[in-house]
Amino acid sequence: MIKLKQLFAGAVIATTSLLSVNSAVAADYPPHTINMVAPSGAGGGWDLTIRTVAKTLKDTGIVNSNMPVINRPGGGGAVNLAYMQTQKGKGDLISVYSPPILLTNLTGLTQYSYKDTTPLARLITDYAAFVVPENSKYHSIKEVMEALKKDPKSVKIGGASAAGSMDHIQFLLVAKAAGVENLRQIDYISFQDGSLVAQALGGHVDLISTGLGDVAGLVESGKLHALAQTADKRIGSGLIAEIPTVKEEGIDVTFENWRGLFGPKDMPADAVKYWQQALEKMVATPEWKAALKRNGWDNAYQNDKDFTSFLSTTNEQYKSLIKEVFGR
Repeated sequence: MIKLKQLFAGAVIATTSLLSVNSAVAADYPPHTINMVAPSGAGGGWDLTIRTVAKTLKDTGIVNSNMPVINRPGGGGAVNLAYMQTQKGKGDLISVYSPPILLTNLTGLTQYSYKDTTPLARLITDYAAFVVPENSKYHSIKEVMEALKKDPKSVKIGGASAAGSMDHIQFLLVAKAAGVENLRQIDYISFQDGSLVAQALGGHVDLISTGLGDVAGLVESGKLHALAQTADKRIGSGLIAEIPTVKEEGIDVTFENWRGLFGPKDMPADAVKYWQQALEKMVATPEWKAALKRNGWDNAYQNDKDFTSFLSTTNEQYKSLIKEVFGR
């Protein structure tokens, strides 16, 4: 009888605590420290996104916890995804991901997928960009494609994601739409250590396939020249708005690089509720809107339920693309 009373008392306390903060969030959440993870090296799109999220949440006072950014690169995000499996049921880890969380699973790079996480929100849409050093012999994406049609080994493509993941796939999709054959023969080199831009400037790769937001600053500084981007329209302002779409270059394809936040699988309900509320507030702030404009990102906010539905639909779309490009 005593044990039953203790259990009942514990249940009452637990229920009361869930109602104590915003009528939904447990009093002991959020914890003092929440690790914000970029599953890549410093300087890439994931890194920029998670740092922008952490800074905006802190600057606006929406979240008062310490939010150190941790870089956990490897396998196009697969290394961090595997690590997240050791954190099941916890609420102190938030990771950013984008199409690779689907692609690395569909191409067999990892057994884990978005289903092994807790999707929290989709935040933004970036677009693929294809950039070259200013002294490159290529002045348009059409010239690159013509070279590849003659010899698929003639242009070395560099990206920050693993082979078979986003930077690789987005270029192959454009190449396929441009009529390039022998897609598997195209040389794609992955640099996941943050050295991608240096490799291009040093002449070790001819073209970078990346996210537009990742290289916007370098394009504006003149260090890199953007040949094309994959939105269905011109976007951004200044030099960014001058970048043609691949459609304008006669290649009928678009590609969206969405980014969102994920917690570990079986993340506590009170933690999920907390982040749903915090992120909904964040995307409405002037600080976040300024970050969207500064980085050339489109607002693509979805709450956890809508984001999960989006992931399911998009996973099926990517599955078809993988089969079309790789025959599997």
